[in-house]
Amino acid sequence: MGEGQSIIIRVNMAKDDVNAADLLIRDYLPFIRSEASKCISRICTDQDDEYSIAMMAFYEAIKGYSEQKGAFFSYAALVIRSRLLDHIRKESRHRGHISIDDEEDDEGRSIKDELTDGRDHIEESIGLEATKSEIEELEKILMGFGVSFSDVADNCPRQERTFSACRRIITYAIRDRQLMEEIERSGKLPITRLSEAVGVEKKTLERHRKYLLAMLLIHTNGYEIIRGHLRHLSSEKGGAAV
Repeated sequence: MGEGQSIIIRVNMAKDDVNAADLLIRDYLPFIRSEASKCISRICTDQDDEYSIAMMAFYEAIKGYSEQKGAFFSYAALVIRSRLLDHIRKESRHRGHISIDDEEDDEGRSIKDELTDGRDHIEESIGLEATKSEIEELEKILMGFGVSFSDVADNCPRQERTFSACRRIITYAIRDRQLMEEIERSGKLPITRLSEAVGVEKKTLERHRKYLLAMLLIHTNGYEIIRGHLRHLSSEKGGAAV
């Protein structure tokens, strides 16, 4: 089991188990301290308020995490930074007696405007960062297989009949864990085996090999945001998502 899947299991357990949550927090105190130190631009010690806030933010991240939000540690880092920034702004306002009606930006919007504009800016930021993190991680994985995003675009099936054949291959392969482990280990698509199992011509698999590899990796490595985007695109075109 990969580290990514292992942390997801621990986080899900910690959502409803206080002891599991405490253990998870203790195991990742160096990560929590590091993120806090980055935010305050100095070493964060046990005596700093920011240290306690960062730990509480990490627990908040545990409770609020889902795989749709991308990699857990990217999500947790954003929650920690957001809560520490909230704390820093609050302390600055108290020291300077800033009013929420005071103008803050070039467009004349006040702090109160920002707080009541109906948008969750933290969630938007987390969503964008999580998406970026998934794309960057997927790009690295694909490079290990000798595949680039442009290769995937070039290899994408154009005809409905070919797309349907590729979808059958993907559906078959992702249900066979042993086959997927073999693909991940060898970096190759077992064309003959898949052709015989699914009844798709070898030349179809060979022509769309890089596209198929990318889709299989996306569907078996927890890329929930990218998978959601693919499902959306598929529904717009009237097709069924894998």
